[in-house]
Amino acid sequence: MRFLITGGAGFIGSHLAERLLSCGDEVLLMDDLSTGSMENIRHLKKFDRMHYFLDSIENRQLLAELVDEADVIFHLAAAVGVRLIVESPVRTIETNVNGTQLVLDAASKKRKLVFTASTSEVYGKNVQVPFREDADLVLGPTTKSRWSYAASKALDEFLSLSYWKEKKQPVVIGRLFNTVGPRQTGRYGMVMPNFVSQALDGAPITVYGTGQQSRCFCDVREAVEAILRLVSTTRAVGQVVNIGSDQEISMEGLARLVKERTGSSSPITYIPYDEAYEPGFEDMHRRVPSLEKLQDLTGFRPRATLPEIVDRVVAHFEKKRDLVGAVGASRQAASAGS
Repeated sequence: MRFLITGGAGFIGSHLAERLLSCGDEVLLMDDLSTGSMENIRHLKKFDRMHYFLDSIENRQLLAELVDEADVIFHLAAAVGVRLIVESPVRTIETNVNGTQLVLDAASKKRKLVFTASTSEVYGKNVQVPFREDADLVLGPTTKSRWSYAASKALDEFLSLSYWKEKKQPVVIGRLFNTVGPRQTGRYGMVMPNFVSQALDGAPITVYGTGQQSRCFCDVREAVEAILRLVSTTRAVGQVVNIGSDQEISMEGLARLVKERTGSSSPITYIPYDEAYEPGFEDMHRRVPSLEKLQDLTGFRPRATLPEIVDRVVAHFEKKRDLVGAVGASRQAASAGS
């Protein structure tokens, strides 16, 4: 089969492409590299079944051509990361809402199946955990740019479901919960790569707020497995489904676990949200998914333990450091011999 992945050079997109190529499929990647990176897909260039297009989904002509060639579209392109959301709310809303509408419109011409990536952020300040897909969405005030991302992704879901109901455009919506693993960057505030990088550097591991807020982290390989199973399940069409792990840990607990797994002597420090992001910043205290619907539709439930996930991220960072060191040593030797 032939698959189109928007945001294909991103963290999740690159892992999804890797999995599809390993299964013998053909993959079309579209990414403007605003948050993605060529480094994420460099190792995939060896596949003649991989084709990448460095352009925005706002290029309607190219998007239409790629959608027309694909059997299934994975729409992962989005503005992501708390820091980016707080600093660039206009970009967040425009990228997410406009991009999703363009993809759905192009796909609806021939009713190509679209997987729309949503987020656990849409649950907002709901305190009824675990979060079920039919739960109320409780967002904060519009004066807090923090909630612009959640609102934009909720609108993405409304758009997707409206295309399904009104135009019979097949869609599957996945609400992703804190997906982590190799190749994820901490540039936009992702906690796992930031903690690991700080621990390996021997720098203070910075925990925002009290550290008692909790999250559930899902290995990217298992998130990809869940996504692929959902698009292969006819019962999932027109559905919203949580994708994630339900193993809960506080941010303070995660910092201690990372410190333990890296053998780091880094101190753990606490930074108020107002200093980390913006005055009056609001966060969710807990974010735990109900996985009953995912398991019912696909028979799949993520099983990777958090220590295993942390170890994979640590190994990735250590490998990158070894490569950088080797390149530096090679250049130094070449300079000395010239």
